[in-house]
Amino acid sequence: MTKQFDVIVIGAGPGGYIAAIRAAQLGFTVACIDEWKNAQGGPAPGGTCTNVGCIPSKALLQSSEHFEHAGHAFADHGIGLKDLSIDVAKMLARKDSVVKQNNDGILYLFKKNKVAFFHGRGAFAKATEQGCEVTVGAESLIGRHVVVATGSIARALPGAPFDESTILSNDGALRIGGVPKTLGLIGSGVIGLEMGSVWRRLGAQVTVLEALPTFLGAVDEQIAKEAHKSFTKQGLKIELGVKVGEVKAGAQGVDIAYTDAQGAAQTLAVDKLIVSIGRVPNTTGLNAEAVGLQLDERGAIVVDADCKTNLPNVWAVGDVVRGPMLAHKAEEEGVAVAERIAGQHGHVDFNLVPWVIYTSPEIAWVGQTEQQLKGAGRAYKAGSFPFMANGRARALGDTTGMVKMLADATTDEILGVHIVGPYASELIAEACVAMAFRASSEDIARICHAHPSLAESTKEAALAVDKRTLNF
Repeated sequence: MTKQFDVIVIGAGPGGYIAAIRAAQLGFTVACIDEWKNAQGGPAPGGTCTNVGCIPSKALLQSSEHFEHAGHAFADHGIGLKDLSIDVAKMLARKDSVVKQNNDGILYLFKKNKVAFFHGRGAFAKATEQGCEVTVGAESLIGRHVVVATGSIARALPGAPFDESTILSNDGALRIGGVPKTLGLIGSGVIGLEMGSVWRRLGAQVTVLEALPTFLGAVDEQIAKEAHKSFTKQGLKIELGVKVGEVKAGAQGVDIAYTDAQGAAQTLAVDKLIVSIGRVPNTTGLNAEAVGLQLDERGAIVVDADCKTNLPNVWAVGDVVRGPMLAHKAEEEGVAVAERIAGQHGHVDFNLVPWVIYTSPEIAWVGQTEQQLKGAGRAYKAGSFPFMANGRARALGDTTGMVKMLADATTDEILGVHIVGPYASELIAEACVAMAFRASSEDIARICHAHPSLAESTKEAALAVDKRTLNF
């Protein structure tokens, strides 16, 4: 028997499950389909973010940070430890537990909001007068509206497919059973750098091979240079401007042939290799051709500014469409689409989507970089404040980095905020709020910030725009 719903969401990652919940809140009958499985074969909603991305990587980053602090920073606090060790199996088990808590939380939210959940792969079958027919296993569902939120998958290096044993995607990088003596990264992508940080803290020798001549090209240049200096000091070896050749995986590890920036032939031998060269939209198996759903040359679903596809009442959000591949961007699009289906005016401002890299130091930014403003010929003012002059950062024992603010030279409206340093991922929220209300640097400079706090560095950076910092 075919089951009918007002809204069917294919995919239960950040974009999908949030779209389903918001649609249910708005009074629609909603089904959400997802095929992720846990180790026991049961449902594991949450997509890449929850299962093999944002959540497990943060769990491992936290564990490895504790280990590094115990080995290198505790002595400064008068805390002595002997025979420090790491139980990798227990660390991975904790990571798996954190993932499961999030999986179970989403299933609870579906039940709470009366979202019908179907475990399996969703695919288009045909268009009908009542809407699109979508199959999941032996079941057939018809949705008056369909939201595709199938996410993305890791892009493999040509000629070196993932085996998740020695050549690893983000998935395999989260399941390394012991600390490798040597670890290679191809590409300085976010996930690769975060996983490189985890295993470097635990004792691996990490080498990054990046094809671009600049490090973290999307990041403000001054911030990227500060991060590069810090990573190098930690022992991360970063080679820029390389051209990767043949990659051979064997029983003893992986050999990577490459040409360095000077044109010399080199070989890197490592125990494990993480490939972090971007992600591609996940539309395989969706059966888009059955209903004539338009895809672009990358396999992404073509949508307009409102996430509408070329088909009536078919929408798409998140990594499977244009724009940054970020979990929080997908969530915002999911909410916006549910509200548009209800006749409301859902809105997402891509200029206010924050970016975060959870390395140590953390890197976070929102808005435009200095190089973007220069390229656009826009007159601006810049101010920065180093964490080494911040009392809370000194007390934390982490004074690496700075807060940098960019503002319009005439109106003083904040155009971008860029942070490298402790808790940058939390500090960036103030910048997002300020920019959403089109605040000026003077507004932030005049707002009282708690003392001592890391957030004072944001206030001081705002003061620096007008060249009147108080503590540096």
